[in-house]
Amino acid sequence: MKINESELDWTEYDRGDATFRRKQLSDAVDSQQLGCSLYELPPGNRSWPYHYHTANEEALYVLSGAGSVKRESGLEPLQPGDFVTFLADKRGGHRIVNDGEETLRYLMLSTMNEPDVTIYPESERFGVFVGSPPGGREERSLHGYYEMDDDVEYWEE
Repeated sequence: MKINESELDWTEYDRGDATFRRKQLSDAVDSQQLGCSLYELPPGNRSWPYHYHTANEEALYVLSGAGSVKRESGLEPLQPGDFVTFLADKRGGHRIVNDGEETLRYLMLSTMNEPDVTIYPESERFGVFVGSPPGGREERSLHGYYEMDDDVEYWEE
C-alpha cells in the first residue's frame, strides 16, 4: 500500500518536557512487521522518556533540524542525514532531544515484535506489551507499566 504523509493528521503529545507530534505512517498502510512514524519535535523539547526495548530494534533518520540523542554514554549530536540504530537491549537506550533552534523532523522505524518489555531506567519502570508491540494497532492480551521494585513471590504462602 501507499500513502502520502500529507494525507495524515498529526497526533499531538504534551507531557511536561515531552512535547511533540507524530504521524504513524506504517499504521496508515497496515504494515504488519515494520513500524515507521514521522515526528516533529519543537526546540527545547524531548520525545518519549529515555527507554530501551527488549524485543524491538529501532532506528532514527533525521530529515531536518538539529538536536541530540541521549544515550547511556551521554548526548550525541544529530543533523540532517544522520541514521542511528537502537539495539533491542540496554545498549539501545535513547531519548531524542531538540536542543537546536528549529523544529527537529525525523523518521523513527521499528521492528514490530511481541511480546516486548520496554525498560525506563530513569523512572525505574518497565512496560509489558503482549498481543501487539509498542506502537501496534491490535488489541493486547496483556499491557501495563510497573515499578522495577514490584516483586511478588512465585508461590503464594
